[in-house]
Amino acid sequence: MSNRVEEVPVTGHNSDGSGGKDDFFPTNPEPSVPKDFSAEELWSFYEQMVFIREFDRRLLRLQRAGRIGTYAPVEGQEACQVGSALAMRQGDFLVPTYRDSGTMMLRGIPITTVLMYWNGRLEGLQIPAGVWVFPLTISIASQLPHAVGIAWAAKLQHKDQVTLVMFGDGATSEGDFHEALNFAGLFQLPVVFFCQNNQYAISVPASRQTATETFAEKAVAYGFAGKRVDGSDVLAVYRAVDDAIAKAARGEGPTLIEALTYRYGAHTTSDDPTKYRTEGELETWRQRDPIDSFAKRLRQWGLWDDAREHRWRVQVEEKLIQAVASMEGAPPARPADLFEHLYAQIPPRLLAQQAALEKEVAQARGVAE
Repeated sequence: MSNRVEEVPVTGHNSDGSGGKDDFFPTNPEPSVPKDFSAEELWSFYEQMVFIREFDRRLLRLQRAGRIGTYAPVEGQEACQVGSALAMRQGDFLVPTYRDSGTMMLRGIPITTVLMYWNGRLEGLQIPAGVWVFPLTISIASQLPHAVGIAWAAKLQHKDQVTLVMFGDGATSEGDFHEALNFAGLFQLPVVFFCQNNQYAISVPASRQTATETFAEKAVAYGFAGKRVDGSDVLAVYRAVDDAIAKAARGEGPTLIEALTYRYGAHTTSDDPTKYRTEGELETWRQRDPIDSFAKRLRQWGLWDDAREHRWRVQVEEKLIQAVASMEGAPPARPADLFEHLYAQIPPRLLAQQAALEKEVAQARGVAE
């Protein structure tokens, strides 16, 4: 695939806080088959977006049924997840957030591992050998300095490795964001900052996060380029990330990418988005759905049909059924998991707490039996 990137206009905020979306998005992107992708690659973009959406909906149902814990939905942001992941090279490092399960799976994290994480299991943070993915981060923006440290290490060791770090618009209001960008710009590190501007940091709209017209332009203050892309267009996301990775690999420093996108659902399953946004706003963004719009393009190009759609969705369903069965069939968690892996030698007070918990669990099991 080529490294060509279409430069995009920078626009201001609309009255609804959507970041100038009406003037920003192209009305008819690529009416003919793009020459820089094969048919197989175009199929993969669509198939993986469908997989992530079905995975996301399955986890929402599992959470509502009490079979996993709190979950952070991703529906609406599939183009950002797939475009960024597929643009990365073998050996590049991904540093994700809690909403990046799709990107993590595309970079080698097993489906069952992601399910185990949302089920509150220790195994959900175990990264397989040879998979260059950092454990997902809950604390907002705290992963950004980690990503810069990884990129600095790669530069010092003369490794051909670029780090892609993902975050939301709310993270740009944290000090860690500014410290990370300043350090990366100063030392010209091989890192790509990928901001999924999904319009809300929980309930705070993007228009209340910054006085600048865009988040992308913040990169200028730290001495490197910023770029804004249509986060509903998987090819636009891919090209932007591909270009930024190639630039970083050449030793030309970091890039900040702002992808305009939208989360259809709640911030997490413990949130009620109807308290801070309207149905009209949601419907406006659904009209630009990343999966529906790309499916339409594939069909216009003669690359997709109902039979292929049915075959893929059957495969996705089978994968998800197997992964959920694997998660729920795993041995039960041990009380010791709460105490291990923090200290080389567990202190006496925690040993006492562990013994008390194990005794209580054993008694509870005895009563149940």
